[in-house]
This record gives sequence, C-alpha cells and structure tokens, in this order.
Amino acid sequence: MSSRPTFWNQTSERSERPPRGDLSQFAHGQFRADYEHRPDPYRLREKRVEQARQAMAAAALDAMLLWKDENVRYLTGLRAQIIAGKSAVLNGCLLLPGREPILLASGGEVQRARVAMPWLEEIHAVPIMEAGGLVRGAVEATIKPLVEKHGLLGCRLGLDECGFTLVQALGELLPDVRLGDGDAAMHQARLIKLPDEIALMEEAAAIAEAVTQAAIDAVRPGVRETDVVAEAMHALFRLGGEMPHVSTPFVASGEHMAPPNRIPSDKIIREGDLVFIDIGAMWSGYFGDMGRTVVCGLPSRRQQEVYTAVHEALAAATAALKTGNTNDDVAQAVHEVAARHGLGGNFISLFIGHGVGMGANEPPYIGEELPGAETVVLHAGMTFAVEPLIWVPGVRGGAGVRLEDTILVTDDGGRALTRTGWDERLLLRG
Repeated sequence: MSSRPTFWNQTSERSERPPRGDLSQFAHGQFRADYEHRPDPYRLREKRVEQARQAMAAAALDAMLLWKDENVRYLTGLRAQIIAGKSAVLNGCLLLPGREPILLASGGEVQRARVAMPWLEEIHAVPIMEAGGLVRGAVEATIKPLVEKHGLLGCRLGLDECGFTLVQALGELLPDVRLGDGDAAMHQARLIKLPDEIALMEEAAAIAEAVTQAAIDAVRPGVRETDVVAEAMHALFRLGGEMPHVSTPFVASGEHMAPPNRIPSDKIIREGDLVFIDIGAMWSGYFGDMGRTVVCGLPSRRQQEVYTAVHEALAAATAALKTGNTNDDVAQAVHEVAARHGLGGNFISLFIGHGVGMGANEPPYIGEELPGAETVVLHAGMTFAVEPLIWVPGVRGGAGVRLEDTILVTDDGGRALTRTGWDERLLLRG
C-alpha cells in the first residue's frame, strides 16, 4: 500500500465543485482562508501535470527529463534556491505517463523536499549538473536505473535545457534512448492558462504594482537609480514576493533611457529626468511583469510626445489581444500608432511583447523581427507582457519611454492584469 498522504481537496466531493466564477478576475489575497474559495495549489499542480502529459503525448514523447526551473516548478511545486546563472542545472524531474513526477533535487533541497512535499512519491539526490564526472555519475547511478525501472529503454525522451555533458552521458550510457524536444512540449502545456493560474498571476500583479509604486514614490532629485531599486525590493519581499521579474532590476533615468541602459547604476536622478521602472514580481511561481515611466518634476513637450505615443501603442496592443488575432496583428497595431506619431523608426531592437506565466519570459513573442519568428494565433487564456519602448536621442532629461502590462487574451480583447496608472504629467490630451 502506498504511503502517499491523501489531501482532503484531492478526494472529497468538495474538490469536484466548480470554482467561484470570479476566481481569476481579481486578486483575492495571498493566504489560505476558511471564509472564501481561493486557488487550491495542490489541485492546480495536478491539473498542470495532466496538461504536461497531454503535451508530451502530442509531441510523441514517452517521457520527459526536465531541468529548467519553471518546468520543474510547474510539475512538482518545488520552490528551489536559485544560484545565479545555474537555474537549469540545479534540479530536475522525470515525467512519466500515469504517475507523479519524480524529483531530482540538488543536495540542499532533498531533505526539505522529503519533509515538506509529501505529494511526491519519489525524490532522488543529484549533483549540480555541470562537472563531467558528477554528471556521468548521476546518469549512471540515478537516471539510468530510473529509465530501466520504468521501462523506458528504447523510448523517446524529451529534454528541455541542460549542458552538453548530460547529453553526452545519456548518449553513452543509454544508447537506446532517443532524445527529443521536451521544451517545446512544456511551452505548449503552459501556453493557455487555467483559471487558477490566472488567479495566481493576479496576486503576482498586485505585488508588482506595489513594487512599482514604491519605486515611483522614491523618485526625486538627488536619489540614485540604485536607491529606487532598494525601495522597490523592500516592498517586494515585505509582501511575500519570491523574486523580481528580472534578476537585474531595470531602473534607468534621463539619458540612460536613450538608448536604454538596462541595469540600475549610481546615476543621480535630476529634475526633468524620465525614469523607467521594470521590476515586477513572482508569487507562487507565477510572474506579474510590468513597467512604468514617470517624470521627475515637469516634462518637456518632446518627452510628452514620446510618452503619449507609447501609451496609445500599448492601448492598441491591448485591444488587439483577442481570440482569433495573431501576434503579428498585435505588433502591427503598435507600429501603426508609432508611425502616426512619426516615431516608427524609434523602437528598441527587441520584441514588443512576450509570453509570461511561470516563465518570466517565454514564447510566443510579439513583434520579433529576427529570422525564424513565428506567427501564432491567439487563444483566450494566453498571457503576454506587452512592452513597447520608443526612444529619441538628444533630448535633455531623456526621451526613452516604455510602458508595460501583463495582459490576458480574451474573446473581447486584452484584459490588463496590472493596474498601476499613468503619469498624467506626461500625457497629451486632445
């Protein structure tokens, strides 16, 4: 008999009742509560695993061996300690048809996971998957026995992201196993968000708004860009945020936004500077991504012109994020607004938007102009961070503006999950 614990929400008839109709319409609160229905993380994780299994089968994969932090979190619920630059070599999981994912955890996570994550039936220790000998040892002592135990010899195994040392060891020690693209399958599984996922993104958005507002409130002559970041990060952790959307919080002021300088520096903010803030927040594994530009003091006419154009472009993109349109339609709406303002050639050389969810930045992309960009039909439940950035050189105080929202695709157009308002001093009306 299995020793796996049974949770009331997995077995009782209450778990079969439909969730409240407004579950994903606003941020209800971060805590578990006995007075209202809120997202059930255990049940949501089970639904995510089923989504991944369906995507795995559709990709003709028999199993998946996954290492990207967001994929491991999606399937197991592991909130891991992230060492900078190592997020795809610390922890993994093996997804099989018909059973719980098997967690492959780096040593520091194993004991805690065994105590705190009883829904996982099988947890194995692995090293940081970089040093060749250790990687080979992990394949020989842990991964190969799992493959043999679960009848996967000769199977097609999906991988997402890993070092060449792992690919090499798999090829040498499991020559009958054929490797396939597990990352694309996981992108497909995560593409359309479940209502509970949207509810968690609303919570992340609420924290991101507070982070952004704390940064805005810190803007004044005489503070440095890093001072603004410090206030924002205090708000992030005070409210239970797990991490910012970008590991290097983006605060740039004045001429640092023309062209954009995407890290905060010791530059002192001055009267008349535009200040861009892009920090966001993760909560319960999901990201709320947002950016706002404000002015320190009073703006110039040229700063207002650029800001107004970007504001209108974001509004046009939001309206175009509707079922049946494509990502190209959204990009076109943004470019048409910019052209109307005479700023069509002033975009930053980066996409206009990207998918967001458990991945901070994930396909599909909006406005990507590099070779290989795909046209994707939009479906209700997709979520994007849309972030047009236009900059004009040679303007005192800078004339680089980005405005960004996390937006849910619906049948009637996009619904912004992030709500922080606009700097009215920068908007030209009428």
